[in-house]
Amino acid sequence: MKLVLAGDVGGTKTLLALAQRGRRGITFVEEARFASAAYPGLAPIVTEFLARVRTPVFAACFGVPGAVLDGSCRTPNLPWLLTERELSAAAGAPVRLINDFAAAALGVLVTPPERTAVLQPGEPARHGPRAVLGAGTGLGEALLFWNGRRYRAHPTEGGHGSFAPEGELQRELLAHLEAEFGQVSVERVVSGPGLARVYRFLVGRGVPSSSEVAHELELDDAGAVIGRHALAHDDPACEQALDVFAAAYGAEAGNLALRSLATGGVYVAGGIAAKVLPKLRDPSFLAAFNRKGRMSDLMRTIPLAVVLEERTGLLGAALEAAGLAGPVPA
Repeated sequence: MKLVLAGDVGGTKTLLALAQRGRRGITFVEEARFASAAYPGLAPIVTEFLARVRTPVFAACFGVPGAVLDGSCRTPNLPWLLTERELSAAAGAPVRLINDFAAAALGVLVTPPERTAVLQPGEPARHGPRAVLGAGTGLGEALLFWNGRRYRAHPTEGGHGSFAPEGELQRELLAHLEAEFGQVSVERVVSGPGLARVYRFLVGRGVPSSSEVAHELELDDAGAVIGRHALAHDDPACEQALDVFAAAYGAEAGNLALRSLATGGVYVAGGIAAKVLPKLRDPSFLAAFNRKGRMSDLMRTIPLAVVLEERTGLLGAALEAAGLAGPVPA
């Protein structure tokens, strides 16, 4: 039994797991969660985890939030410089770094259908390109292309592309954010921190919000608080913030579908999607996805689904690590 080490690294948390790949797919043997900001880098987390499990690994792969160039990555939401050489020394095995949403894209390939929620069945093209995006601490985007034998993941930094507002309210939001940031990337809006920015913008415009929400925002993650009250329909500012967030999210998912001609489907992953699934099932999200002018008829043929599996990135990293470790069992 060849065990591999898989990691899903985020600005908030890092998930590590021992995994094996068999004929029935990826199986996790042991898992652990670490608060990313509590460590100076990924290598100390790897060292701590392997000391805890006392099990050698044959290979490792880590999905990391940022561009991986020549085996290294400087993470944008953490003060870390990651290198395959340093991590290989910590793991005692060959290591591959891949973009976190390249890992999520690979994970989609081994996510059971029952762990997805279909928003638009479309007309999937066999072996057509697929696109995966997801909002969390930032906004990740990746693509899957068929190479004649299997799908290969292609990372992007699409979340750092410019935010394209639709309608007067979003244009006002853009102007507001430009005053703070200058260039406004789409993840300044479509992310957990982005949802909080939209909420603050609306409150500043006079949309009412309760003292209860203000108190909770001091104690808990802002995106979680806003999403919870929005779905409960008990706070106007939270509810409208989620409306704006979902519309921008749907529009960006549609942009990614067009840019990649993702006839194999678009998958919305990330930590926020499953938590606000009732809002993504709302017609406004799908309408924003399909609202592409002369391309709207094409958009309605593209399958769209929300990934409910929280460990998609970990699954993808394990799949990649298993390939490094050797042939898949027959």
